[in-house]
Amino acid sequence: MVRVPLTAEELERGQRLGELLRSARGETSMVEVAQSAGISVETLRKIETGRIATPAFFTITAVARVLDISLDDIAAAIDPDAVSLDQAPRRAS
Repeated sequence: MVRVPLTAEELERGQRLGELLRSARGETSMVEVAQSAGISVETLRKIETGRIATPAFFTITAVARVLDISLDDIAAAIDPDAVSLDQAPRRAS
């Protein structure tokens, strides 16, 4: 399977995500956060440095839980034009 190269926008969004997570981690060690989230330290390092620009949803949810960041806050920080779930149009039931 051939992976399609990421766009410049996707790479930039990955950088913003990494910066946000690094900032939220503060003085807490990478080892502690990674272990609590159930991911490898190398995976967390790659996300924080933007080398994994599009990490898996469940990876981000695990890290967000450990860092006590809402997914809405992450979405707003990495893509300010994104619509939050509270503002998204609802489908008729």
